[in-house]
Amino acid sequence: MDHTALRVIRDEHAALSAMLRSMLMLLDRGPMDEPETFFNVLRAMLFYIDEFPERLHHPKESDLLFPKVVRVAPETMAAVERLERDHMSGEQNVRNLQHELTAWELLGDTRRAGFEVAARKYVAFYLEHMRLEESVILPAAAKGLASADWLELDAAFATNCDPLASPNPPGEAFERLFTRIVTKAPAPIGLGAS
Repeated sequence: MDHTALRVIRDEHAALSAMLRSMLMLLDRGPMDEPETFFNVLRAMLFYIDEFPERLHHPKESDLLFPKVVRVAPETMAAVERLERDHMSGEQNVRNLQHELTAWELLGDTRRAGFEVAARKYVAFYLEHMRLEESVILPAAAKGLASADWLELDAAFATNCDPLASPNPPGEAFERLFTRIVTKAPAPIGLGAS
């Protein structure tokens, strides 16, 4: 049975993965002759990462999903501890990236390498984080959780409104964020000029 919570988590992971990979594609392309657009799009991408996964997705995993999974599958404890450490450092990691991006934008190319190294490290970290959740935690949840657990999880995750993963975006302000990223990012990343 495909539970709402599992579907939402996987959809949000797919949306975040696409955003992270797009960020690297944009980074590989570089600012070229449109630095203002380049930095604005990267800033919007980082804002999305900070606003949705860090503030909405992770707390529900930490507060609801992980304790239930550990209860029925104690062998997942090491993975949960690692994922919790990731969650605890996630917001600071995004803030550090935002700082590195601002340093590059305002202080010039002498700060470019700092952002590039930090961004690639962050993307690798995050992709591995999601892989661990999907290969260890979600299968244990699907196998071991009871109907009452799923009722609570499905209700909680059904309220997520990630503009990249949800058919019901969370309002006009976040629709503008999504539109900015998609319309300003150059092709093939978005719809902007290539």
